[in-house]
Amino acid sequence: MVATFVLLPGAGSDSWYWHRVIPLLERRGHRTIAVDLPYADGSMDQYDYADVVVDAVPEASSPLVVVAQSMSAFTAVLVAERCTVDELVLVAPMIPAPGESPGRWWGNVGHEDARREQDVAAGRDPDAPMDVRELFFHDVPEDVVADAFTRDASAPADAAFEPAWDADRWPSVPVRVVAGRHDRFLPLSLVTRLSHERLGVEPELVDSGHLPALARPAELAQILLSSR
Repeated sequence: MVATFVLLPGAGSDSWYWHRVIPLLERRGHRTIAVDLPYADGSMDQYDYADVVVDAVPEASSPLVVVAQSMSAFTAVLVAERCTVDELVLVAPMIPAPGESPGRWWGNVGHEDARREQDVAAGRDPDAPMDVRELFFHDVPEDVVADAFTRDASAPADAAFEPAWDADRWPSVPVRVVAGRHDRFLPLSLVTRLSHERLGVEPELVDSGHLPALARPAELAQILLSSR
């Protein structure tokens, strides 16, 4: 069945993030809507981002699959509360809990300890200054990296990490989690634990780091299409 895939980028990124996946989905006859979220706008928060997404989705777009990269998992759950979503797919995600804000997430889930443990196990210096290329782009093809670094990048405003998700349970929508085996930012061990504890699902694995849509687009597209 033909589906509409709504593709949400992670913080600090935009719809370009999905440019290697979109043709693979459309080639199979599906519709794609890649949404730019106003992360850098200090006057807008997660609930405003959800408004942007809902406004971008035409009526009667069913089945509707919302695919959220990293922090946009927080936006995706708000979208699922506002319109009929047939499936949520969270990619390399910050999996939220009801009542939690993106800003509180890091400490709540023990992100720093999980990253340090993984860095030490892999022989990396856990106290080294952050290197964006090594942290996020270590497995992305060089031509794609070069393209990425020619684009304007903007850090998310403080408002992007607020407010808390005003809910006491997850929406009644099927949820899938896709995790990168080699994610240096959100370690596989952390994403797996949160998938089990917060959603009761086993993550599906991609042989990539934190940016599978850039590093392994065909593998990610295959997972997205596997339930269509």
